[in-house]
Amino acid sequence: MSVPPPDATSPAPLESLRQAREQRARVGLNLFWRTFFLLALLLVGSILAWLQTLRALEFEPRTLQTAQQIASLVNLSRAALVHSDAIARVSLIKTMADQEGVRILPREPKDSFELLGGTTALGNRLADELTQRLGPGTIVAQSVNGEKGLWVGFTINGDPNWLLMDRARFSPAGGRTWLIWLITAGALSLAGAAVIARLINRPLKQLSYAANRVKDGDFAASHLDEEAVTSEIREVNIGFNRMAQKLAKLEQDRAVMIAGISHDLRTPLARLRLETEMSVNDEVAREHMVADIVQLDATIDKFLDYARPDHVTLTPVNLHAVMSSCVYAVQDHRELQITMSVPEDINVMADEVELARVISNLLENARRYGKAEDTGMARVDIAAKCREKWVLVKLRDHGPGVPPEQLGNLTKPFFRGDSARTAAAGAGLGLSIVDKTVQRMGGVFALSNSSTGGLVAHLQLQRASDLPEGEDPKQRLQRPSIKRQLPPRPAQDDKQLA
Repeated sequence: MSVPPPDATSPAPLESLRQAREQRARVGLNLFWRTFFLLALLLVGSILAWLQTLRALEFEPRTLQTAQQIASLVNLSRAALVHSDAIARVSLIKTMADQEGVRILPREPKDSFELLGGTTALGNRLADELTQRLGPGTIVAQSVNGEKGLWVGFTINGDPNWLLMDRARFSPAGGRTWLIWLITAGALSLAGAAVIARLINRPLKQLSYAANRVKDGDFAASHLDEEAVTSEIREVNIGFNRMAQKLAKLEQDRAVMIAGISHDLRTPLARLRLETEMSVNDEVAREHMVADIVQLDATIDKFLDYARPDHVTLTPVNLHAVMSSCVYAVQDHRELQITMSVPEDINVMADEVELARVISNLLENARRYGKAEDTGMARVDIAAKCREKWVLVKLRDHGPGVPPEQLGNLTKPFFRGDSARTAAAGAGLGLSIVDKTVQRMGGVFALSNSSTGGLVAHLQLQRASDLPEGEDPKQRLQRPSIKRQLPPRPAQDDKQLA
């Protein structure tokens, strides 16, 4: 088989659809994280507000108290040194250094010091308060000649001196202490926010899982807890369970109805066709009547396909084998010419019969509506390739295509295209069935006009790494199971695909 032209392998429509889904997945934020961030923002804001309140109500009074204590210590030291003799003064200075950790040193003109006021707001407040209490010549420094501490410069009988004390005396609560407490409180608040968000969103997550199970037709796995502690959640769970039970009953009734339609309608049609062929003498009239009966039978097939249950069992299927079987079934059509480029080692997760029905229907519609105007023959190019976890399949004809404004409506039930594509009678369910079947298998179906003419059907199917155990891809070409599912005659379909 020849290789299709490069145009047939352009992945633009499915790529744009996949990129749009990935973009939504990147931008989307689930409810747990949104709740967590909102709670975390509220708690962190509360902690910061509490810290500012503490600074206003606690730090300021303690700073004033510390300034008062330091001023009292300076005044007492000054008074004691002034009223003591030289021997007692030396003993007093030694005693203050040993017992109180307070040193009194002479202040030299060459001393270099770093003021305390410019470091923090509290340090500046302390320096201002000490200056106000001890006089305008007071110096409050945090280091002198490179030695750290709380230095207070004052005069004794006109002689400048330094009073050095431990910096811990000015510690309403050290910056590191508050940082540790702030980090601890923030961590505990975030942990609490995570627990609360999880408790709040757990019922919603369970409801979301159950809803997805119902969507996939697994009603048994969608039961929710009807004994929940929260009354609102309990009522929601009870209502959802009742809804799932009713949907399961409707699904069972639909299955019974489909089986009944298949028997009750086809049996009279078979008798009517037999009677027509035996009773009508006019050959032309007999052929038209038989054709009408065949068309009714095909229309019933389409309605049954569209009403087929959504749940399917996906297994690894060799794509090349399914394609070859479908092509083999229509290779005798003189109006259809097919070129296929599908690697033999590509496997997809699909239902084998459903996938064969999709490919066969697309080929039949290409034969009906994708004929070239000059040759009257429908040329179809089939190509497939792997991309990450997906397999991209393209079926392209070389017909007239469809108007761009109709592309979005082609997969809607009962939609009919322009007159060039509705020459055959039908129910208008063709592409709807194809789209629904591909979605049941976890894939994506899209249509687009080719830039060089014709319509392109894009299939995106889940990639499977392995075939069923012990099976050779080439052996499937000889298997009759798929061929038996193919109609022995062209299906009377009105899909809008060329």
